[in-house]
Amino acid sequence: MASGGGNRNRPDGDDVEGSGDDELAVESVEKAFESKAVPSWQRQVTVRALVASLVLSVMFTFIVMKLSLTTGIIPSLNVSAGLLGFFFVKTWTALLAKSGFLNQPFTRQENTVIQTCVVASSGIAFSGGFGSYLFAMSPEIAKQSSEANTAMDMKIPGLGWMVAFLFVVSFLGLFSVVPLRKIMIVDFKLTYPSGTATAHLINSFHTTEGARLAKKKVHALGKFFSFSFFWAFFQWFFTAGDGCGFENFPTFGLEAYKNQFYFSFSATYVGVGMICPYIINISLLVGGILSWGVMWPLIDARKGDWYSAELKSSSLHGLQGYKIFIGIAMILGDGLYNFVKVLARTLFGIYQQVCKKDLGTVSNSDVPPPSLSYDEKRRTEVFLKDQIPAWFSIAGYVSIGIVSTIILPHIFHQLKWYYIIVIYIIAPPLAFCNAYGCGLTDWSLATTYGKLAIFTIGAWAGANNGGVLAGLAACGVMMNIVSTASDLMQDFKTGYMTLASPRSMFVSQVAGTAMGCVISPCVFWLFYKAFGNIGLPGSPYPAPYALVYRNMSILGVDGFSALPKNCLTLCYAFFAAAIIINLIRDLAGKKWARFIPVPMAMAIPFYIGSYFAIDMCLGSLILFIWTKLDRAKAEAFGSAVASGLICGDGIWALPSSFLALAGVRPPICMKFLSRAVNGKVDALLES
Repeated sequence: MASGGGNRNRPDGDDVEGSGDDELAVESVEKAFESKAVPSWQRQVTVRALVASLVLSVMFTFIVMKLSLTTGIIPSLNVSAGLLGFFFVKTWTALLAKSGFLNQPFTRQENTVIQTCVVASSGIAFSGGFGSYLFAMSPEIAKQSSEANTAMDMKIPGLGWMVAFLFVVSFLGLFSVVPLRKIMIVDFKLTYPSGTATAHLINSFHTTEGARLAKKKVHALGKFFSFSFFWAFFQWFFTAGDGCGFENFPTFGLEAYKNQFYFSFSATYVGVGMICPYIINISLLVGGILSWGVMWPLIDARKGDWYSAELKSSSLHGLQGYKIFIGIAMILGDGLYNFVKVLARTLFGIYQQVCKKDLGTVSNSDVPPPSLSYDEKRRTEVFLKDQIPAWFSIAGYVSIGIVSTIILPHIFHQLKWYYIIVIYIIAPPLAFCNAYGCGLTDWSLATTYGKLAIFTIGAWAGANNGGVLAGLAACGVMMNIVSTASDLMQDFKTGYMTLASPRSMFVSQVAGTAMGCVISPCVFWLFYKAFGNIGLPGSPYPAPYALVYRNMSILGVDGFSALPKNCLTLCYAFFAAAIIINLIRDLAGKKWARFIPVPMAMAIPFYIGSYFAIDMCLGSLILFIWTKLDRAKAEAFGSAVASGLICGDGIWALPSSFLALAGVRPPICMKFLSRAVNGKVDALLES
């Protein structure tokens, strides 16, 4: 879940203990690849890998952008990227082999490069803030707030400045933690569950049995991709006006529909629900029922007492204020708890590693210790072979930092050069903490560090000096640094386990980041120009987190003056509730924690409703029934089916955007009316 980082813990079973060669021959991963030479790092970053990465990056960016502008929940796409990268190049090499032009076989190292490049590129669609802090600067979002909507606190989206902004802030995180790769991966042996799982996947693809299974997975993905795409195409014909189409089907009745309870027939959300853990989907539904089913009707009944009945529905001094700020309180409570927890685990882990080092159990040499298993020896040997000099990392960070310190104040006049220097001084330690904590828990706290920057820099700048915009811009700088740092270390772990060179991993990450800095703004620009109501409540792309981030910035600058009556009391209560629920989850143990909702997920429907949660719960139900009927097939093909549903519906955004830009409108409006309203419409038409 991108809004909170995504917790996808998996067991690390890559290393095999044992001393006998027979045992290693059976169980060792690297023994199976012993006959295959490891190509040099230059031959791992091939032209075909970059071409495949570019094509897949465009597709995945559309998917991530659509999710960012609708719900903000983005599942891990690493598996899909590795799978489609394998299929893309495998098909390419098969055709070349038949024609006799194949010069280089497709290796797992090249597959790793593709996966790394694609995830780095499409990740910019999230960390770039197009559904959060960056779009929060726009007039469309500012006008939904009754405060801080002057020219000083707004910036009109522009393709040029967005590309420039991403280029000067997205590479710093890559250089901030590169010198620590050996400490994190080899010495500390951090798990990085997502990186480990991706490595297992890629390793399995390049065995005989794994290749056959991968082809079956690709076939399943392609079948559901086609279904999802044509289903989205079919739905388009019925969306000629606002509130039209299957996505506005009042599944549980018109009264439930008004309170955002309905099934939206979205293949994307069903697919996301199949990938996300059951507890996340249930938490979303619980949050929707608590807010739209209980709280908002009760608060709405206090209209005229708690807030003026004359206010517009979008006013932050009315019901909208309760929806936004109570959700923010839960998000901040959850973020603070996880920040403290991960930081404590990080500091304790570092303390343990220092103690081990003092006892001489951590190796500082570039020679693998003899006590390691065959896999560990082989991987460590290759991982330490191609070094990235520390001076290169330091020089890169300082150089880009100087350039961005000069350029950023020209993009955002409210963001002073000394704010940027302070961020760049404190960012490397925070990037290390995020990368280390991610290695322990698989939980990236990039959004939490970004919110920290919003409050600190926004308060420092002040309301009279454009503090709202300064805070949002600072959020982008901080979030990009700490996010790319943890992503790079995940990729180093994947490369470590697939014998991909650290240099090829770094180059592919840089290439993917560069692609993303161009592709993501262009895709957002296409959405922005094609759909005129982007960012507005009730539109197909409401960008809910953009308004949340903007109001965080307003809160950081103006304090609590923007809150309606009793809203602050409710915020305190839900902030504390988020911490207490998380504490209970941790104390209950894994057996019972899976039945306790996640506060971060509960907070998401507070503003946008429960419709997507119902779709996602249906995805969970499908996977649950499938698992009961045939667990082996469900585990093997579940992610492929889900990826097909997400990709097909997501890629439809491209042709639908072009149709909108060309002025082609759907021919039919399918809308549902109550019997009384329908009678009035009929009478009006007859007259």
